[in-house]
Amino acid sequence: MNLVNEFNEYRAKMNDKILGEDNKVLKRIFNLDTNAFREGAVDIQSKEMIGLACSMVLRCDDCVRYHLGKCHEVGLSKEQVFEVFSIANLIGGTIVIPHLRKAVEYWEELENEAKKDV
Repeated sequence: MNLVNEFNEYRAKMNDKILGEDNKVLKRIFNLDTNAFREGAVDIQSKEMIGLACSMVLRCDDCVRYHLGKCHEVGLSKEQVFEVFSIANLIGGTIVIPHLRKAVEYWEELENEAKKDV
């Protein structure tokens, strides 16, 4: 199984378990997250780029993978993603570099998956 499928399947399985517990606070947090990334005064592509940069600075690899998937889904180019990477590394400092490596690997997997679908 490849990196993208493995991440997506695990995320979906665990989200189902979490939401299946019917905890009102957790459900509201998940809902807030979903609504925050909907189209609004800021377009979805920009919101995903913001989410990606923040996730990199916070050094959350799962969050980086999620936002990279969404960036790919909404049509961002490799050049756009690498500009986000550069901003995140500038803001976060060199401690973000290990997360950058993982992010580049994941982006390459997303691109490879897209080529297979064509």
